Amino acid sequence: MSTVLANPAEMIAQGAPRLIHDDAELEVYTNALFHLTALDNPSPSEAEAIELLTLLVERYEQAQYPIPAANPVSVLRFLMERQGLTQRNLLPQFGSESAVSMFLSGQRKLTLG
Repeated sequence: MSTVLANPAEMIAQGAPRLIHDDAELEVYTNALFHLTALDNPSPSEAEAIELLTLLVERYEQAQYPIPAANPVSVLRFLMERQGLTQRNLLPQFGSESAVSMFLSGQRKLTLG
């Protein structure tokens, strides 16, 4: 492996994957990644390429399309609005209308159970 890394600039000149700088490059890398992940039994070098391309795509997407932090109440209100739901629609998940109201008003936190 040390001979492969002896000249990284040469590797890049020969077409080794590079950092993604724009959406056109993202599309090329994503298409290559879809092709590789569709293989039934990828070779070790194909598996390594999948890992590398995934890292490069994730790095670019996180930098260019960050997901803002949101509190649970805001997320639920947004989803309710988008789906045309009312508090009554959430009764099966929350158990009671008062639990839904308390959560949406910030008086109660979500619990897993």
